Amino acid sequence: MPEFSIPFEPANVEKSAIRRFYNIGGFTALFHFFASSVFALTLMLVVKWMLIKLNPGAASGSVTHYMRKSSILAAINLVTYLFANVGFAFIGLKWAKIKPSFMIKTKDYHFSDAVQHCFAGIFIWYTATIISTGIENVFSKYGFSTDVLDMDYGETGIGFAVLLIYSCIIAPITEEIFYRGALMKIFSKSNQRFGIFMSALFFGLAHGNLPQFTLAFLIGIFLGHIDMKHDSIIPSIVVHILINTLVTVISEFKGNTIVMGLFGLSMILCCIIGIVMLVIFRSECKLPVSTPAQSRRGIAVAKTSVGIIAAVAVQTIYTILIIYQTKVK
Repeated sequence: MPEFSIPFEPANVEKSAIRRFYNIGGFTALFHFFASSVFALTLMLVVKWMLIKLNPGAASGSVTHYMRKSSILAAINLVTYLFANVGFAFIGLKWAKIKPSFMIKTKDYHFSDAVQHCFAGIFIWYTATIISTGIENVFSKYGFSTDVLDMDYGETGIGFAVLLIYSCIIAPITEEIFYRGALMKIFSKSNQRFGIFMSALFFGLAHGNLPQFTLAFLIGIFLGHIDMKHDSIIPSIVVHILINTLVTVISEFKGNTIVMGLFGLSMILCCIIGIVMLVIFRSECKLPVSTPAQSRRGIAVAKTSVGIIAAVAVQTIYTILIIYQTKVK
């Protein structure tokens, strides 16, 4: 209203209120990280113990090898993040006193928007993949491997089914519920641009290695942008499902020269359309611009948030340790 104005520098009472939400978002991400790690490790130990009991003569190393080559680890991954992503999303929203119903109340979202977002998303994903591949090549020159755990569970029938269900359905939906649904909403209380970038940052850190961090961070900004525009997580779920499905298809046919050649040509065409769609989208809807007052309520307050600092520090240290542990010998 004309007679009211927002002070450039927030008062201490306002800083405390904003910091509270940043702490909620940060600690929710931190608890999610620890709980999912402990839960997955516990499940693996229980399953391994059961397999050893059922096969008394089997060596521990053989059981571990079997678990990695079967669908067991894929199923553990699916169960862990299904409960962790959804569970901690609702815990964080409940903590912040935000009703989760906003996630599906989509505003001004039509089929044409979905098509535009999908093509633009493919272009961003393909570009980010090239960048992440370049980073991986640089790391490999210095003796580091940035590969994810080598598991061939997709080679078995059950394993492939679990892979499809997790990668193409469970992961996209639950990750969007947690990162764009909960974290972005909590971090956007006073600065939407800050919320988009912070949710993308944690989305990238969750992948545990630098190339995938780069890819997830860049696509995460776009996913946050389209969700912010339509005030719902439905747009990002659609794009996320498409991208994960493309990645799954590529991994299954990477040994087929003909299929990969056709796929490469299709990607070039999609990227050409995608860059046009992205330019149109950005011309019609730019990232939320922070006012000078909002900028004093974003990073300026976040750097005093124990929750955010702890969550970023722990996950960054974890990523660095993973990189050093995978050094090629």
